[in-house]
Amino acid sequence: MTSFSKGNGGSSNFAEERRLMVESQIRKRGVADERVLLAMATVPRHEFAPRSRVHQAYADEPLPIGYGQTISQPYIVAAMLASLELTGREKVLEIGTGCGYQAAVVSLLAREVHTVEHLPELAQSSAERLRRLGYRNVHVHYGDGTLGFADSSPYGAILIAAAAPTVPEPLLEQLAEGGRLVAPVGEEDRQELQLFTKRASQLIVKQCGPCRFVPLMGKYGRRG
Repeated sequence: MTSFSKGNGGSSNFAEERRLMVESQIRKRGVADERVLLAMATVPRHEFAPRSRVHQAYADEPLPIGYGQTISQPYIVAAMLASLELTGREKVLEIGTGCGYQAAVVSLLAREVHTVEHLPELAQSSAERLRRLGYRNVHVHYGDGTLGFADSSPYGAILIAAAAPTVPEPLLEQLAEGGRLVAPVGEEDRQELQLFTKRASQLIVKQCGPCRFVPLMGKYGRRG
């Protein structure tokens, strides 16, 4: 059976809430990847929520974290990660660090995680939080996420946690052959979660259902 030892599971007071979150919000909606389910049950989501929202940390909804950003609904995090089919050997790029929660979950499923945040305040606080909680294979970078992070490319998987009309070309270029990229694509009020797989330098696109994310900021995003 798979087990995770990275990071800090947080207070045992929240263990039952995490278990119920996984069973009622995620597994029952069709996410069957046991590694993803275990990672979601391991990472202490309450450690990433604002203090005023800790009591809502395991609720079936996104939570505001300031600066117009959110921590995504647990089901959406799990569904996006399950679509990437991570094996534990990949180097992953995440665009939109936010509070660092999703990067923490990814870190249990991949070999290494590079995550890029457009807002310096969030990049700094997330880096400190992830370090404090023991997620040593996550590297937080401040900058324009629509440009990716070429220094460590190519990536076996790329995860975009904000919406744009199209996937930025630099991110597609940094995706390794055989790699998978998941992103919300569309207008501000209407988006579709899309999965891109690179095969023979061509992209195969799969529609994964409607979603709603904050806008992707940067040169190739909705906002500069």
